[in-house]
Amino acid sequence: MIQTVKSDFSNEARFNISGDAAGFSNREARFNMIEQQIRTWEVLDPVVLELFNQVPREAFVAESQQGLAFADVELPIGHGQSMLSPKLEGRILQALNVKKTDKVLLVGTGSGYLTALLAMLADHVDAVEIHPELSDIAKVRLQKQNIHNVSLHVGDAVNGFAQAAPYDVIVFTGSLPLRPTTTEKMLKAGGRLFTVIGEMPIMQATLTTRVREDGFRHDVLFETCLPVLINAPQAIKFEF
Repeated sequence: MIQTVKSDFSNEARFNISGDAAGFSNREARFNMIEQQIRTWEVLDPVVLELFNQVPREAFVAESQQGLAFADVELPIGHGQSMLSPKLEGRILQALNVKKTDKVLLVGTGSGYLTALLAMLADHVDAVEIHPELSDIAKVRLQKQNIHNVSLHVGDAVNGFAQAAPYDVIVFTGSLPLRPTTTEKMLKAGGRLFTVIGEMPIMQATLTTRVREDGFRHDVLFETCLPVLINAPQAIKFEF
């Protein structure tokens, strides 16, 4: 199932999506989130920081969780899934250096918030979610924010999404025990892929760059832990 809405406005115009100003408490909480969580986690790119100021995180959080919309936590969103913390989203965006001409693949639509952030920066985003209900919720939230340069897909993209390949940017929102070698090949030359690789308790946020047709560079950015993606290939374990 594919849900597609084409954009008919410029990338610059997408920064005007916040609508009426939120209440003072949300403005203050958003400011604190940016200054005390995201910036202090070495996210210093002014474009990324301003993006968090413009895209209303609370619009992608359930009504019952509004009090935690700006908290430094991974909010549960149902089906055993969670929303990434703001600081991790900031590090992802900064590392990928998304350009307005980029075509992006997001594996794990989730709440729709990271989808929205990427869409504000890129030309187009293909977001794939294995749970239909989460994709439907994200669709409504994105439409309410007038974000239309996104195609939402329901399916399993743990091994990539060849249907819309190749991509300039690929993001996995869960961890993988092994390097996603199949998905790496869906990158364009110069393309970047972010994923968290490893198994508990040791996982590494890794940026993979396709430096040439048959060559990839892998840079470890930092250590963190994320839940493993559903159906992720597992490392072979030997018993002696």
